[in-house]
Amino acid sequence: MPRRKAAKRTTMKDIKAILRLTYAEGLSVREVAERLRIGRTSVSTYLLRAREAGIAGWPPPEPLEEAGLEPILFKRMGRPPRDLSEPDWAAMSRELKRKGVTRTLLWQEYRAAHSDGYGYTWFCEGLQAFEHRRSPSFRNHFEAGAGMQTDYAGHTVPVFDLDKGRFLEAQIFVAVLGASSYTFAYASFSQALPDWIEGQCRALAFFGGVTKSIVCDNLKAGVAKALWFEPTLNATFAAMAEHYNTTILPTRVRKPRDKGKVEGAVLIVERWILARLRNRRFFSLAELNVAIRELLDDLNDRPMRHVGQSRRQLFEAVERDALSPLPAAPFEYAEWKTAKVHPDYHVDVERTVYSVPHGLIGQKVDVRLTHRVVEIFHDHKRVASHVRRSARSGHVTVNEHMPKAHRRYANTTPESLMRQAARIGVNTAILVERLMRDRPHPEQGYRSAMGVISLARRFDKPRLEAACERALTINAISYSSVNAILKSGLDRAKPSEPVRPSPPHGNIRGNAYYQ
Repeated sequence: MPRRKAAKRTTMKDIKAILRLTYAEGLSVREVAERLRIGRTSVSTYLLRAREAGIAGWPPPEPLEEAGLEPILFKRMGRPPRDLSEPDWAAMSRELKRKGVTRTLLWQEYRAAHSDGYGYTWFCEGLQAFEHRRSPSFRNHFEAGAGMQTDYAGHTVPVFDLDKGRFLEAQIFVAVLGASSYTFAYASFSQALPDWIEGQCRALAFFGGVTKSIVCDNLKAGVAKALWFEPTLNATFAAMAEHYNTTILPTRVRKPRDKGKVEGAVLIVERWILARLRNRRFFSLAELNVAIRELLDDLNDRPMRHVGQSRRQLFEAVERDALSPLPAAPFEYAEWKTAKVHPDYHVDVERTVYSVPHGLIGQKVDVRLTHRVVEIFHDHKRVASHVRRSARSGHVTVNEHMPKAHRRYANTTPESLMRQAARIGVNTAILVERLMRDRPHPEQGYRSAMGVISLARRFDKPRLEAACERALTINAISYSSVNAILKSGLDRAKPSEPVRPSPPHGNIRGNAYYQ
């Protein structure tokens, strides 16, 4: 709706001009009103009051000053001189900021103190003019390729999710170039960091180049600490800026004029794109983005009224060559986290633990997560890299990260223990096998088996083989029994009865296996 033009206030100089044009030049009331841009009713009223005051020609009977004209014209109306003192606009502006105070209340208080003061319309216009003088607007001058402004539209578009069986509200990301107003729009399901970063990257790819800076809102997903002089960016957002060799400039909190270009672009996108899609139904983001792209091309090709060119024409003429080239590879989204290395030289990332060199136990490290890789940094140096596991509650360990003692134990398997025991003798191999077979889990017999094999370093292999033979004979299947036999020298004594072979069993290989 067009704004109503404020009526012109009539001054004493205008009244003298009305008298001169009417009586000296012979103009009609309509012609005088058109020339002075004053209402015809006002012209007729002032001519009537002039005739009643005895002024019916030009020049008047005696010279009149502008200051002395008002008492003569309004004398017969019985009207006292008008109170022309203006209110204290600064005080009025301060009072208007107080809760519950309105312009009507301030005008009523003004008229109570100045009964013949100005009317309500003039009062409101004077207060508005003071506000404009006190806080003038800065007109930005946008240099080609200097900046891209980004923001989210306030309107959303419902998209029906067939898997969830309900509507989801799609958020509309908007980006615009400063010099050409070339506009980009894209729909996503959230304003979270992944969608925020994807919107920035897609906008730069759409424009085909990189601007010197990106002016954005203080979105919590991208700006960790919203300080005007030294804002702190999210690590992922900062990495994206470094990848594209650009600068992020967050705006001030609740200061939309800092990004006025994209505020206007958001309004245009809502009116020219989203409003036209209001009666359509979408079942996927891809379908919605195709529809947005079609209307976006139409918007960028439409001539701008005050420029005479379309956004695309202006972009090709002044801004495309001013953009820096895009990187060879697109930005790979990665999240950054801080973690502390546990005593087991692992860090917990998304409920999965990943190993780091054991010398970093107790240190804080930075973790970079992509869709495929988990990278761990210490003092800006990468110390570990793992393939990211899709399943949670697991562990990923690299042998090189372990201490030597742990590394030996980590490489232990039932097959490796059996091979070591077989090199000592058949009876040693049978005893080691039974140590692991008689436990609920083979790992529970690892230590006993390793202990039996280690006895070969303290005693020679023939004695250990004889001790294992005697332990099998008396069915003393344990490390402590074999150790006691060796210490007491019973391995040298002949057993009272020959060794009886073990009964056949599906889990026992038998003597022939080790020959």
